[in-house]
Amino acid sequence: MAKPKLLSGGNPQIPKGDGDGPVQAYIAAMPGWKREVGRQLDALIERTVPDVRKAVRWNSPFYGIEGQGWFLSFHCFTKYIKVTLLNGASLRPVPPVASKYEHVRYFHIHEDDELDDNLLVAWLGQASALPGEELF
Repeated sequence: MAKPKLLSGGNPQIPKGDGDGPVQAYIAAMPGWKREVGRQLDALIERTVPDVRKAVRWNSPFYGIEGQGWFLSFHCFTKYIKVTLLNGASLRPVPPVASKYEHVRYFHIHEDDELDDNLLVAWLGQASALPGEELF
């Protein structure tokens, strides 16, 4: 199988698909240090939200709850991974980066950042319990 093309910022071009397979293909194609962070995020999401639903859309993995919508996605940029919390404005503490969309908040993970698993678990638990977004 051909290696996925990396788009601008090193984001893997992965065909639209539902389930764990396309998400794992995306993570495997993440360049350099981002691949391990992608694995860590995916594992943390699976542990925190055991009934999580996965898909790849717009060259980004999405995580949601069946019948409830999507609550998180992430995307590779040149110097960081952008984690999108689709209902992030409702989370406490509020994730640090604002969006032009009222309810969306982001946090960025840079190469030398240490993930705060406790904070991420708190956000994941809150986000997965809220009504998500039906984007597709």
